[in-house]
Amino acid sequence: MKTILLDGKKMNTKEEAHEYISKTLAFPDYYGKNLDALWDMLSTYDEPIHIVFKNTQTLKSNPDEYGNKILKVFLDAKENNDNISIEMED
Repeated sequence: MKTILLDGKKMNTKEEAHEYISKTLAFPDYYGKNLDALWDMLSTYDEPIHIVFKNTQTLKSNPDEYGNKILKVFLDAKENNDNISIEMED
């Protein structure tokens, strides 16, 4: 199982977050860089992956609560895709 570290300090804006997630998870070029596209990518992930979120408090404190929305997409995807496991660190 592959383990991926996502650092909340590197996701300060919507654009930064999607660029960072896309690069870290090696999403294809056609990734739409929005919450729906993130859901699409995660819900169809076909290899076991363990995602560790670091600095989640920083991510949650983003303006317009976008960090919380990102976390919700990851958690929802985990519930729907047995290939995904998630760990959150503050």
